[in-house]
Parts: sequence; structure tokens; C-alpha cells
Amino acid sequence: MMLERLPAFVPRVILIAVVGLLATGGLTYAAEQQLAAAPAPVVAPAPVQKRATLIVPDLRRQAFVFAKGQLQDAGFSWRVVGGVRGFAANVVVAQSPAAGVKVFDTGAPLIKLTLSRNRKYVQSGAPEDISPYRATPIQLADAPVATAPTTTTTPAPATTTTPAPAPAPAATTPAPATPAPAAATTTAAPEMAAAPAAPKARYPQARPAAFAAAGAPKEPLDEMPLVVRANALGKWLETHPKPTDANVRHWLYQNEWIVTGAKFGWWRGTDALKVLVAVDRRAEAVWGIGSKSEAAAARALTEVGARSQ
Repeated sequence: MMLERLPAFVPRVILIAVVGLLATGGLTYAAEQQLAAAPAPVVAPAPVQKRATLIVPDLRRQAFVFAKGQLQDAGFSWRVVGGVRGFAANVVVAQSPAAGVKVFDTGAPLIKLTLSRNRKYVQSGAPEDISPYRATPIQLADAPVATAPTTTTTPAPATTTTPAPAPAPAATTPAPATPAPAAATTTAAPEMAAAPAAPKARYPQARPAAFAAAGAPKEPLDEMPLVVRANALGKWLETHPKPTDANVRHWLYQNEWIVTGAKFGWWRGTDALKVLVAVDRRAEAVWGIGSKSEAAAARALTEVGARSQ
């Protein structure tokens, strides 16, 4: 009996197998289509970091002591070029790069200075022709970028047809208008603007010189007095316990300003040097450097003290 029924079951089994294969193939195809249709992830480009830039200051016609101080404060190094050496009272007559040029901050970009000798001031001591810290190359930030020439095509002028003018309408003379009586106006007296108050000076303006030094520049009254600068340097040192390059540059600049100003006979130079000697001694204890600056300040104190009597 089973053998007689077998031929009737075979077509059904084959049909079921075919349907199963077709269903499996359809699911596989649909899955492949979904995978193919999935969008690839978008990778955002890395942000471009802008390099820090510096503006070259105008140093011309300044005493060298002021010029190098300005360069140190602005983050530059310097080198004196030409036949005139780097004495404090000599005057800057040329610089490279020029004032106003924008450069990248490479650490301490090098500015070259040409000086003119101040013949009224005795050039004693050792000249400072190069900055006391390492110079870095100049990289111009405003360098022009070369661009390929562009070719422009001038289109041919279009042909236009000017229509004939329409006949002018007949002119009509309007009736004269009766003017309304003018309203009476009262002119107000202008208010007198109050004169602006003179700005109060930030630092004392009465600073008598301790002594006359031939050829020395006058003390700039818009800068803090020497003794105030020396005390400020001591407070600054307590908040900067590490001798980084920037900190050492600032400290050297302040030392140079105070010592040179005192030798120029500026106001209260002796008091400022006494404070500076103590500050330099403190720097030696905190940073491990400062003995040379302390010795220079002590020598200046002896010289300035003798001339101030």
C-alpha cells in the first residue's frame, strides 16, 4: 500500500522544497539590498588650527634700551647689525622686518636693528648686540600666495532695437496754487558742551633727575617710575616660580630697564637699585639664576649713589 501511495507524495515534496528555496533566496537578496543601501559614515575633517601671529613694532628713532625692551615685551629677539654697537643710548635708525609686518610666532622671531651713535653719551661697559635668549627664524604671515592667471571671455554685445518714440501728450498749464502762510519758528539757543576733564596721570609727573647725564634720554613719564618697577618685579617673581623662557626674558628686560634708567639719572634710581639687588638675590634662591644680574645691579648702585650725592 505504501509503495502505491509513494508516487502521489513525490510531486508535493518537490514543490515544498522549491518554495523553500525561493523564499530563502528572496530573504538573502533583500538583506543584501539593505546592506548595500546603508550610507557610509561621514568622517568630519580635522579642524585647522590657526598659528599665533605677532606684529613687528615700530622701533625707529628710539633709544636702543627702549627698543630692545619693547621687543622683549612683544615676544621678539634682536640682533644689532652695522658698524654701531648696541649701547643703551644709541638710536635705532632702521629695522628689518619693517614696522607693521605680521609674522608667525616661532618662539622669539629675530628683528635686525641698525643703530646711530649718540655722541653726547659716553659709551661705557659692554654693548648688547644680541638678545640674551635664543632667536628663532622669521616667517612672514602675510606672504602673497601665487595664483594661476584667469582667462576671461568678453561676450559679444547684444543687438537691440530702439522703438519709435510715442507722441508727447498735450501740455496743460496747472492753476497757480495759493501758498499757505508759513508757521512761525523759534530758534533754540545751542547747548554748550561741557569740556572733557583732563585724564588723570597714571604715574607721578614730577620726577626730578637725580643727576645730569650728558646725552641721556629723558625719563618717559608714561612709564612707571624705577622704584615702582623694581617693587613690581619682586611681586611678579613670587607668582612665577619657574624660570621659563618667557619669564626669564621678562625678568632680564626689567633688570635692564632699571639699571640703565638709574645710570641715566632718572628719578629715585638709587632706591630702585637697592630693591632690585634684593629681587635678584631672591631670583637666585627661587630659580637658581640671577647672580650676574645681582652683581650688575650692585655695581650700578655704587656708581649711581656716588653721582647722586
